Amino acid sequence: MIPVRGMDGARIVVLGLGRSGLSAAKALEAGGATALCWDDSETARSGAEKAGLSLHDLSRREAWEGVVRLIVSPGIPHLYPAPNRWVSDAMAAGVPVDNDIGLFFRSLAVPEWDRFEVTPKVIAITGSNGKSTTAALVHHALEVLGKDTQLAGNIGRGVLDIDPPGDGGVVVLELSSYQTELARALTPDIAVFTNLSPDHLDRHGGMGGYFAAKRRLFAEGGPDRAILGVDEAEGRFLANQMSEGAADDRVIRISVAEKLDGPGWNVFVRRGFLSEYRKGRQVASVDLRGMQGLPGVHNHQNAAAAYAALRTLGQPPKAIEDAFDEFGGLPHRSQLVAEKAGVRFVNDSKATNVDAAAKALQAFDRVRWIVGGQVKEGGLDALHPYLGRVLKAYVIGRHAPETALMLGSCPSVVCTTMAEAVAQAAADAEAGDTVLLAPAAASFDQYDNFEQRGDDFIAEVRNALA
Repeated sequence: MIPVRGMDGARIVVLGLGRSGLSAAKALEAGGATALCWDDSETARSGAEKAGLSLHDLSRREAWEGVVRLIVSPGIPHLYPAPNRWVSDAMAAGVPVDNDIGLFFRSLAVPEWDRFEVTPKVIAITGSNGKSTTAALVHHALEVLGKDTQLAGNIGRGVLDIDPPGDGGVVVLELSSYQTELARALTPDIAVFTNLSPDHLDRHGGMGGYFAAKRRLFAEGGPDRAILGVDEAEGRFLANQMSEGAADDRVIRISVAEKLDGPGWNVFVRRGFLSEYRKGRQVASVDLRGMQGLPGVHNHQNAAAAYAALRTLGQPPKAIEDAFDEFGGLPHRSQLVAEKAGVRFVNDSKATNVDAAAKALQAFDRVRWIVGGQVKEGGLDALHPYLGRVLKAYVIGRHAPETALMLGSCPSVVCTTMAEAVAQAAADAEAGDTVLLAPAAASFDQYDNFEQRGDDFIAEVRNALA
């Protein structure tokens, strides 16, 4: 645990008692603060009480007296589409609002670090797609290379649940826009921006607000190194903002769309080969083509970002390549579930938006595509250029008939349930085909989360192949 520093004796309200809220409350108490916990869910409140935490009814008139901070869990809106009522009350009372990420960055460094030979580092990774895989890949490679490393944030453990890093330790964080938007302290040593595509727009008041939330990771305090995907206009803008000139190697540009051979520090992937250029010259190359855990262009972008982060830590290219080759991938992200009679079954349930689904589709040539769920604003029109790879779409979700209409002339069948979709796709598939779950939609119409949806796909694949 990372005890929260600088709040000894303070009264802190913790709103939202899921994973991050509970760990924040415990870390506050460990640091000498008084954590006053609340959640609108009776079940969550009961769980907090069983964990030995104190409840604090925010509906009482005197609820904010003497409170110096409100710590908000990521799922609770504080601005768009409308602020949570308790957040509004805190702001009206003049109580500063923060989250566990802000507490983490203000509390991580301790005087004992002065005795370390190598100061611990924090790598923070954000972006629309690929941040989980990138974070896991960096963490995996560091483990293979024998480094002291921990993975936390939006993946793995809560940020305040990790152990204090030791001499030379590296903390790898995956951070969502919900987390970066509100944190009052954001000071990673290395910050990574993978890419940007429309997502969570209602929560951020549009694309500009969404990008602004991501940008805060780089603007608040400023990392020593910024690794930036420049295949979208926002990434190029951010690289320009962070750099003092074309040769400024504090900014590392990454791409899977073009060759980057300018005077700075660049990493790009073309036709499956990752290249590192510095001062206009190639200094290293990695062949990604045979790496089973990193299929497709989208995973090559993740590899470029992870490679750049590891190089900033001084790791040699060949050692990084060997570590990447051992990476097995993450569940629900281009996960090879089974292969039988030449047919592959791939679970990419994390492809919850059209950009992620487009990248998944591009990774395979003959696709039997399971698609659908709670389709986001904008529909599926952006996927039409990639439907030439789709032999047939098997549409799931409560609104499957309407979703099928969004696919235009693409051959499709309305299945509604995962069981029916997998059964039909498996029956139709021939050697060389890939049955791909890449829903291009949120899961909440039929499942609690994308993990549950992916687990259902895996179970139905096993049934179909039994």
